[in-house]
Amino acid sequence: MSPSEFVDIDIPYLHSEYQSTVLRAPQKRLVDLPRDWFHHSPGPVFGRVPVRPGDNDLTTQHTGRPLGQFIVLSGRVLDSDGRGVPDALIEVWQANGAGRYVDAADPGLMPLDPNFTGAGRTLTDASGHYTFRTIKPAAYPGRFRGLFRPAHIHVSVFGPDLSSRIITQCYFEGDPLLRVDPIARSVPDQRGLDRLTAKLNWGKTELGDVDAALAYDWDIVLRGRDMTPRER
Repeated sequence: MSPSEFVDIDIPYLHSEYQSTVLRAPQKRLVDLPRDWFHHSPGPVFGRVPVRPGDNDLTTQHTGRPLGQFIVLSGRVLDSDGRGVPDALIEVWQANGAGRYVDAADPGLMPLDPNFTGAGRTLTDASGHYTFRTIKPAAYPGRFRGLFRPAHIHVSVFGPDLSSRIITQCYFEGDPLLRVDPIARSVPDQRGLDRLTAKLNWGKTELGDVDAALAYDWDIVLRGRDMTPRER
């Protein structure tokens, strides 16, 4: 691809079909922050609780087994040259197997699962690899008429400083709701939506009775022509 063929695949600040952006899109010129104040603040940021082994397994955070299809989502965090990014902090949050978030903002149309909180985090290894074991989130009706969100996982990535944080969403291949979802449709190029879609990897799928888990591959590219679209 030549430079002239490069297409911006980031989600725009304002996309009328994605009605939430109408309320939150900037109406005035953005303010430039002093670079020495914010952009070079060290990261990743862990808060008061360090990342612990097992924080990336959302299926074992409670005494009981969560309801739903177990999945393993894994991949690499990559730079523009395809090199793995080590020690990147990845945080995920998602709905449960019925399409409900453990959040006061959730309208409560679907039931909670007492054995599933829907949040986890991990650090990439020396080669940029990460893994999460979780439940495949269910699709759920949205607040706006005609909206029914496809299955997705929210993802945040922190790099070596605060300014390198990206927030994005991971979808799953074959989901028929992707073509009608206004949030997915706000990505201005199909190639961008493809970069947001995890692919089934049958070779890594864990077979068995109780703990069988479908495996999905999804790489996160921080910048460059193959950059993963991020939310504004």
